[in-house]
Amino acid sequence: MEIVVLGAGYAGMTAALGLAGRTKRRDDVRIRLVNADERFVERVRLHQVASGQKLTHLHIPDRMMGTRVEFVRGWVSGVDADARSVRLADGGTLSYDRLVVALGAVTDTRVPGVQEHAYTLDSMQSSTAFARQLATLGTGTVVVVGGGLTGVESASEIAQQHPQLRVVLATRGEPAAMMGPRARAYVRTALERLGVEIRVEAEVVKVLPGGVALADEHLDADLVLWTGGVRAAGLAGEGGFTVDGQGRIVTDRTLRSLSHPEVYAVGDAAAVPQNYGIVHGTCGTGVALAGHAAANLAGELRGKQPAGLRFGYFHQNVSLGRGDAVTQFTRPNDSPSRWILTGRVAAAYKEGFSRSPWPLYKVLPRTPRVLVWRHGGRATKVAA
Repeated sequence: MEIVVLGAGYAGMTAALGLAGRTKRRDDVRIRLVNADERFVERVRLHQVASGQKLTHLHIPDRMMGTRVEFVRGWVSGVDADARSVRLADGGTLSYDRLVVALGAVTDTRVPGVQEHAYTLDSMQSSTAFARQLATLGTGTVVVVGGGLTGVESASEIAQQHPQLRVVLATRGEPAAMMGPRARAYVRTALERLGVEIRVEAEVVKVLPGGVALADEHLDADLVLWTGGVRAAGLAGEGGFTVDGQGRIVTDRTLRSLSHPEVYAVGDAAAVPQNYGIVHGTCGTGVALAGHAAANLAGELRGKQPAGLRFGYFHQNVSLGRGDAVTQFTRPNDSPSRWILTGRVAAAYKEGFSRSPWPLYKVLPRTPRVLVWRHGGRATKVAA
């Protein structure tokens, strides 16, 4: 049985090592993990990298040693779902009996000028490149586009680490609009305290070499960081899978592709239905989905029917520089409840949930049965 896992982020690592733990007595199972880089990227911390902070270098092949997972370094250039094969940019191909797609998401850069004149937090390389340019500015203006949690965290971190700069957060709606009114008010106050200039109802129509063009004015900028929206990173639509408008593989509740049930999709690569709608991506969501997929796939090998996923959200966390944060507790459908945490307590709480999963990946291959994941979501059964 040839199993190929595409992507070694939070979801891909969890899926591959979870499978290794559940199939360690199966000599007929081969697991290969494909990723473009050997470094594991803690994506939830890339806003820190962009502000000039350093992260620990985590080497994926080192973590694979002794796990039966074969690491394949390569850029996925295409998937042929009907032929059950993966094409790599170096010309190589990988055949599979089962495929787990965990390629994650990238920033939606379809607004004119974004690709040419703005930076994103899509990778360690792009985040580091932004930090290098940031370090060259004695004074100047940085425009962060997007008022979601990534944009809020980025603007806060840059303003705190570089107080001499003018930092502008340009957003079409209120910053952290998905949170409740008390949490949103705290976010706005914290941003203002850090000196961030908030521009609401600011729809960027084009990014230019020296700034951004709004519908009715021009904002000068020495650097632009684009955090406005995401889309699936993979080539699923071209590969023949049924996908949604964001390029995510449409699955049933077992996480299997509707068009190709031998394929599982997890994390930001998947459009997974629940009673309240489609599950949206976070690192915790990706870990939970990947654990469920690993349990289902291993169960298939034992002749079991895959189980449906039940997933509910528990909280939304946003850091506001080092030492400050907001936690908005939620209902299972991710709508805000009345309860929040703020300040240093929230910062410690968020740090606890955002801490590196690297120790988990050391234990996972030796844990064949994981009954419940609690990583940012409500209790989610992933194995019978």
